[in-house]
Amino acid sequence: MDKKVTVVGAGNVGATAAQRLVEKALCDVVLVDIVEGVPQGKALDLTQAAAIEKHDAKIIGTNSYEETADSDVVIITAGIPRKPGMSRDDLISTNAGIMKNVTTQVAKYSPNAVLIIVSNPLDAMCHVAFETSGFPKNRVIGMAGVLDSARFRAFIAMELNVSIENTHAFVLGGHGDTMVPLPRYSTVSGIPITELISPERIDALVDRTANGGAEIVAFLKTGSAFYAPASSAVEMTKAILYDKKQILPCAAYLQGEYGINDLFIGVPVKLGKGGVEEIIEIKLTDDEMARLKKSAAAVEELKAVLAKLK
Repeated sequence: MDKKVTVVGAGNVGATAAQRLVEKALCDVVLVDIVEGVPQGKALDLTQAAAIEKHDAKIIGTNSYEETADSDVVIITAGIPRKPGMSRDDLISTNAGIMKNVTTQVAKYSPNAVLIIVSNPLDAMCHVAFETSGFPKNRVIGMAGVLDSARFRAFIAMELNVSIENTHAFVLGGHGDTMVPLPRYSTVSGIPITELISPERIDALVDRTANGGAEIVAFLKTGSAFYAPASSAVEMTKAILYDKKQILPCAAYLQGEYGINDLFIGVPVKLGKGGVEEIIEIKLTDDEMARLKKSAAAVEELKAVLAKLK
């Protein structure tokens, strides 16, 4: 195929993203992981599935970056999950080191790629990738808003017993409990959900969305969500590879938009072959803006932790 995507990290999110990319026949894929044998084995398994899934996309598993050269998009999922007894600062420190090493290699072999960051804490890892790669801001994007909006859409569809295809939703802000779901801009076949759902139920859906990841972790006990995060990264990748000019909520680097400077924050953006081609500024109420600023302050705290690590 004429399009190539690298997925760094062959864990649940990375491997599922690789699977969806090839089975949608969007591109050839290189799956990279530091654990010898894991990316090779998963790539071989997916290659054997191709005969049944009926696609000709190629997938390669490797422990090095040479075969990733000239990728159009690189999805970075590498990093460790937060473990019992580990502070947020510990998680940032460890994953920042991983992100720096990965991004250095990616930038070396694919200097024109668009980076989609999935690793947590997401907003902080976007800053590490941005500063390490030296890429322009439009080519470093965080996957958060697409996932959070998908969760909101799912809960809206469940609440109203309607097709999820009829739902649209926007969730802005940082990826965490300070995210900002926007019911006014969330619709079912163009009808704002504020016309269809009571304020009390909307508040419940908003709260469930903000805690969507934690709810899954509580069920799984020893893992976290990966199907929806992988789908979200693939949705963004498709928009970039095929220059779809799709409006999606993503973590983008703001320089004055929404009154926020020098931070990666989830906002509506136009995604095309250049990555973020436009940041869409929508009108927010005073309350919505206050919540967005609160979310930005939380990201600023993460950025301050990164500064201490230098």
